[in-house]
Amino acid sequence: MGTAIYPGSFDPVTLGHLDIIKRAAIQFERVIVCVMVNSEKRGLFRPEERVELIRRVTADLDNVEVDQAGILLSDYARNRGATVVVKGLREMSDFEKEFQMALINRKLNPELDTMFLTSRQNFTYLSSSIVKEMALYHVPLTDFVPAEIADEVQERVDAARRT
Repeated sequence: MGTAIYPGSFDPVTLGHLDIIKRAAIQFERVIVCVMVNSEKRGLFRPEERVELIRRVTADLDNVEVDQAGILLSDYARNRGATVVVKGLREMSDFEKEFQMALINRKLNPELDTMFLTSRQNFTYLSSSIVKEMALYHVPLTDFVPAEIADEVQERVDAARRT
């Protein structure tokens, strides 16, 4: 199967995100993990930094590319020749929001489909917001984010807390 895009804010990338990336990489010839701007969220990491973090934790996945975009996902997919958007679902409330977005993307780009991958049970509770909250209380982050970036995430949360 061709090219898929896995969009998100990834602030920071979690073990749940990484699981979806790896599973999508099995299904598609190429997966573009795209850091998108979410106007509803204030970022801990700048988009460029998020791209670098994701590149580090996906370096062993030959068919995964990491990018960033500040345009509509439907336009980005068209520009990159992707016909599928991959979205991870943790709970029913995720489905309602993502289903609506899938319909909007299809309206804007009729060639674009959405594939939903349900989270593995051990990641259903996990979100970037939870990671940041745990870091505030110095809970070890290796159960939440890839080990390669855990210290960096903790340092960034500590720095944000000081300012």
